[in-house]
Amino acid sequence: MKRVVLVCLVFLLSTSVYSQEENSPNYSLNGYVKYMNTTVFDEVDSPWIVDNLIHNRINFKWYISNSFTFAAEMRNRLVYGDYVKTIPNYDVLLSGDNGYLDFLTNKIYSGKSSVIVSSFDRLYLEYNIEGLTVTAGRQRINWGQSFAWNPNDIFNSYSFFDFDYEERPGSDALRVQIFPSYTSAIDAAIKIDNDNNITAAGMYRFNKHGFDIQFIGGIIDSSDFVIGTGWSGNLKNVGFNGELSYFHPQKNFSDSTGVALISAGLNYMFSNSLYLSLEGIYNGYFNKINMNSFTDLYFIPQTTKTISFSKFSWFGQISYPITPLLNSSLSLMFFPSLGNGYFVMPSLAYSASNNMEVSILGQKFSGKFNTVSENLNMFFLRFRYSF
Repeated sequence: MKRVVLVCLVFLLSTSVYSQEENSPNYSLNGYVKYMNTTVFDEVDSPWIVDNLIHNRINFKWYISNSFTFAAEMRNRLVYGDYVKTIPNYDVLLSGDNGYLDFLTNKIYSGKSSVIVSSFDRLYLEYNIEGLTVTAGRQRINWGQSFAWNPNDIFNSYSFFDFDYEERPGSDALRVQIFPSYTSAIDAAIKIDNDNNITAAGMYRFNKHGFDIQFIGGIIDSSDFVIGTGWSGNLKNVGFNGELSYFHPQKNFSDSTGVALISAGLNYMFSNSLYLSLEGIYNGYFNKINMNSFTDLYFIPQTTKTISFSKFSWFGQISYPITPLLNSSLSLMFFPSLGNGYFVMPSLAYSASNNMEVSILGQKFSGKFNTVSENLNMFFLRFRYSF
């Protein structure tokens, strides 16, 4: 059945080709190749884990006509080193695909210390006319307004800590967007995952007093009803954004209680290009997240309700271009529910040329799980070549 869906998508593409105008179609092809070295340790004198990643991305778009666009974007990853050796079933974890079209992710090779995985995280056909966009296939549906945490991002939530995946995951979905005016939009989508769970929701966005305001409602993962709101705008020269989502179980609706996630943040750009961002989130679901260590962050199922793991979490980021070619940033998080746990991520990025970048990043987690203190330290060295 899943392959039938893909065949239908290809059929729609092929039939649209016959309706295109006589002029030749336009294409775009770009991507990057990255190498990243990762070093992980608990304490300085503890054993170090060293891992390596070669990450290639290819983005292809075919502008079939003025109305039709076909997109296929894939990521290919070669991981080799201690992770593959020491983490049981690491190749299975790396090649997991939660989408309905889960065969779009494939394990190409798996050895004792290396694994190669290829995945299409975008594969869709898009139809555009004035005031209407219809998209079918694997795509990114982003309803978030905040920076670090997005309670409104119910279709494809992501982890702030996964900094190397800038494109973020996609969903196997059908999406319809209507634009009644320049400042308003009606957005409706239905998504299905590999367990045949349905997420179907609508969103209405409009502008009032300089703020983009949105309301959402629907069902998520065939289990919860969800309603929410989000906003983004400026209070004088200070950016102000936030999101609220309330989830209520469908089963035993009258006898059960729901949970809410609320995030809000401020951001400001100084005249010297120094950028400051502050954000906080309340997660009413935090005590149901079965997390026993910081390493679970990279392996627990990522859902909207697990985007944070403390009842309250606080975030701050400062970034500054030291020179036009050298950018610096420092991100901080505070997790009171984890024994006043915290996260620190400094980074430096140097643009060696128009298409070559070198980055150095660090991540430090510290906190308590069941009264047991834990530290996790990670250092990353990354080279990126774009084409």
